[in-house]
This record gives sequence, structure tokens and C-alpha cells, in this order.
Amino acid sequence: MLGSETNLEEINEIRRSVASLCGKFSPEYWRELDRERAYPTDFVDAMTKAGFLSVLIPEEYGGVGQGLTVAANILEEVHANGANAAALHAQMYTMGTLLRHGSQEQKDKWLPKIASGDLRLQAFGVTEPAAGTDTTSITTYARRDGDQYVINGQKVWTSRAEHSDLMILLARTQKKEETTRKSEGMSVFLIDMREAVGKGMTIKPIRTMLNHATTEVFFDNLAIPASALIGEEGKGFRYILDGMNAERILIAAECVGDAKWFTEKSTSYANERVVFGKPIGTNQGVQFPIARAFAEAQAARLMVYAAAAKFDAGEACGPEANMAKLLASEASWKAADTCLQTYGGFGFAEEYDVERKFRETRLYQVAPVSTNLILSYLGEHVLGMPRSY
Repeated sequence: MLGSETNLEEINEIRRSVASLCGKFSPEYWRELDRERAYPTDFVDAMTKAGFLSVLIPEEYGGVGQGLTVAANILEEVHANGANAAALHAQMYTMGTLLRHGSQEQKDKWLPKIASGDLRLQAFGVTEPAAGTDTTSITTYARRDGDQYVINGQKVWTSRAEHSDLMILLARTQKKEETTRKSEGMSVFLIDMREAVGKGMTIKPIRTMLNHATTEVFFDNLAIPASALIGEEGKGFRYILDGMNAERILIAAECVGDAKWFTEKSTSYANERVVFGKPIGTNQGVQFPIARAFAEAQAARLMVYAAAAKFDAGEACGPEANMAKLLASEASWKAADTCLQTYGGFGFAEEYDVERKFRETRLYQVAPVSTNLILSYLGEHVLGMPRSY
């Protein structure tokens, strides 16, 4: 699934390097961050320095020049080692918008600094409170005014905005009611947040059940240079679709990593925990759910890398990306629930890390796209049934 034997060995070496780096950050490091709701700055810096965050940036800009398959392996390995890639993945899946549709000037200006870690591109401003997953109903508006755009509106669930230097922003440049197709009239901008915060951009943190550094972002007459526009005005929705597919594939890879971590924890505990004079793993009621979670995660993994291979080949991969996200998120959640059940009361204790990872992996039933919307997409666009929403 991952290509030739040589490529597979290269990928395995990358995974070993990721695992080695993750091993330098103890479980207590992640527990403390979770307690304090803190950003994993040291971990992000280490991953950046090792070149893992520039994996998709071409070599001429200082990156590694690999494809999404390699990126997926990196994120899977992060999660398989009990860490969390929430502070990493956005730079990977937003990168494609700039790479494929940015001007040469934009790429020359920004990519080397992103690759070196001098700048972080971690914020993706798409979702809005009233629109939710109905992206075509966003109302944040960018009005052209001479050599600049003036932006007004609001975004929500914009994770890492407080820890990013740059933001990919989707905004309307034409009112929805003025377009012939609802997907028209949206444009993509690369915002330099260092210049924007306090000058029309306000960031407000949102406290959630997991340490995800997510925020609301408000735009009040934020003026940005016209050169911040990526590609053609009005074509922005089409530009971010590939980014959404990449996001789903990468998140799915993280879910596969979570499932592996949970299953290894479950198996180890089932072998070691003795109750009524024997390891609890001898009981089929304990053993079978773990085995089933393992099998389902392995099947989901095949779909993840099938989707990544199509993406890397430049082929349409919407169905595969969505199925990968669906299957992997459900596999990780089943593995998480099975792990918590295997540990019993001890699973709720912070020191075992199960409850933290349990909270983290539950997110992916909802974000970045909900399970029901994926099923609706498959029903309509793949199976040809009537639109359900």
C-alpha cells in the first residue's frame, strides 16, 4: 500500500525517528500540559527542527518534499506513541492551498520561513457559528478597497490561533445571494496575524473538554494588503476542498495511531492484571473486544493509506478521504472505549493516560467533519441517493 520496498523502508525509518523523538517527551509532559491547558511548544519546536512539519514543502523552499503518505505516517506514529499532533497537523493540510494556488511571490516569501520554523502556519479560519459545516453559508466578508481588502466577520473553532503567525482564511468576496452557485464568491487569504491582532483581529480562547487550544476569531474592519489573496478572487471554495481531503486523511491517520496506542495498552493490562487468580485477558469478555478493535483499526488503516496514495497521485479522492475519516475515527473510539473498560476504575486515573487519550480521540467523531455528514456525502455523491440535507 505504501509503494515499493525501498519506499517502505524509508517510511519505516521516518517512523522510527518520530518514535525516538516522541520518546523524549514523557507521559508526564502531556499530563502537565493537559492540566494547565498549555500549548506543547517544546514538542512543536522539536518536530519542526527535525523537519517533520516541513514534510510537504518542496526542497527548493527548504522543506523535505514528500507527499501526504509520509505526512500521514508521521502523524500516525505521533499518536501511536501516546502524544498528540493537534498542534502539528494544520500546517500540513493547509500547506496545499499555498503550494497549489499561491503566487510565486507568496511562495518565495513564506515557504522558507515556514520550513525553517521561523513562522508557524497553524490557523485555518473557515468555520463560523451560524454556518457550522455548511461552509457555503459563511458570511465573513472581505471588501476590496483599492490596494487592500477590509474584512468583517467571525470564525469559530479556529484552533491554534494564539500560537500561529499565519492564517489561511476563507471569506466571501461576493454575497451568497448575488451568486448563481452557492460555492462561488468565496476567496482565500493568507493573513499575517502578527500584523492583524489588535488592529482589527481579536482572538478569544474557548475552553473545551480537551486541551486543543481552540478559539473564536473576530474581524472588525481588518485591513490586509491585496497581495494576501491566494489565487483568483471567488475561487476560494474550490481551493480549500483539496485541503479538506488532506485534513481528513491526516486526522484519520492520527485516529489509527490512537487505536494502536489504546490496543497496546489494553493488551498489556489484560495480560498483567490478575483477578480471581488469573489474568483478565483469559476471559473472552475482555479478550474479544480488544481483538475486534485491533481488526477494525487495521482495516481502517488500509483505507487511510489508499486515500493518501490517491491524493499523492493527484487523483480525486473525496470518497476515500471521507471513508478513511469515518472508519478510522470509529475504530479509534471503539479501541478507546474498550481500553477504558479493560482498565475499569483505573482507566479514570490520570496516571494511566487512558482518560486523557479517551477525551482526545472522542473529538474525531465530530471534527473536522461529523460522521453523519460523511454518511450523507457517501449516500448522495457515491451511491446516488437523494440529497438528505
